[in-house]
Amino acid sequence: MSQLTRPDLFLYLKLMRAFLLFLFWILGSQAHAQEIEARAYSNAPIGINFASFGIAQASSSSYKLTSEAASYTRILDVAGQSGKITLVLPYAQLSGTGKIGSQSINATSEGLSDPLIKASVNLYGAPALTLDQFKNYQQDLIIGASLAASIPWGQYNNEQMINVGANRWFIQPGVGASQAVGPWRFELAGAATIYTSNNSFLGGNTLSQNPIYSTQTHVIYYFPSTAWISVDATYYVGGQTYINSMPVSGSQENWRFGATFSYPINQQNFIRINGSTGTYSRTNNSYDLIGISWQYRWGGGI
Repeated sequence: MSQLTRPDLFLYLKLMRAFLLFLFWILGSQAHAQEIEARAYSNAPIGINFASFGIAQASSSSYKLTSEAASYTRILDVAGQSGKITLVLPYAQLSGTGKIGSQSINATSEGLSDPLIKASVNLYGAPALTLDQFKNYQQDLIIGASLAASIPWGQYNNEQMINVGANRWFIQPGVGASQAVGPWRFELAGAATIYTSNNSFLGGNTLSQNPIYSTQTHVIYYFPSTAWISVDATYYVGGQTYINSMPVSGSQENWRFGATFSYPINQQNFIRINGSTGTYSRTNNSYDLIGISWQYRWGGGI
C-alpha cells in the first residue's frame, strides 16, 4: 500500500482508533514496556541464573491477546553492587472484532513478538554477595536504575493493520527504590518509554508516538517459606500517536491495579501468578490481564 491520500488517511484514522488504543497498551505490556513488575530492584546472590516460561492473556471487551514468553536472567557483580541482565523472547496470538458504525473489522495476527533486553544495577543498598555471604544480608533501602530496549525482530507485515511485531524500537530508562520494614517491602519506580518511528506502516506511511511516562508502586509481604505476595499499582500518561504527523489519539492516561503471588515448590523451582485490571482510562482502552509462569534457578552455589 502506498502512502495514504488525505481522504483515505482520515478514514483509516477513524477505523484504526479502536485498534490502536488497545494494541499500544496491550502489546506494549506484552513486550514488557508497561508491565507491572514487583521486585524489579531487589538483591540476589551473584552468579545465579533464572530461566522462566510463562503465559498471559490480556482482553478487553472486543479483543484478546495471548502471549507466551521465555526469559533468561543472570545476577552480576557491577562495580561491587548487584545487577542483572534479562533477555525475553515472546510469542503472541491476537484476535478480535471491532465495530465502527455498522462496519465490523476483524483483527488476527500470530507470531514472534519483539524480543526484549533489560539491564539493571542497584546503585545503593544491595552489594554483590556470594550465596554464603547473602545468608547474612538484611535489606534496608535499595536504590537502582535500569535500561530496557525492544528489538524489532517480531513478525510484521506492512500490508496489515494489525501485527504482533511493532517494526520499531523502544528504549526505556528507569529508576526505582525498595524499602524493607520487617517482612514488608515498599517499592516505588518510574520510567519513560521512548519510541522510534515505524516508517513502513500500511505501506509507506509513518507511524510515530510520543513517550509514555509511568510510575508504579508495590507493597510486598514475605512469608517465612520465602513465598511472597504483592499488591501493585501503576499509572501511565502520554503516548499520543500520529500517522504521517496527523494525530490518531490524544494523550493517554491509565491507572491499573493488580496483585502477584510467588510460591516456591523447592529451592530451584517457583510458580508465579499475576493479574491486573484497568480502573481508569481517559481514552477507554482498559483491559484485564492474568498470567502464570514457572521459574527455575541454578548456579551461584545453589
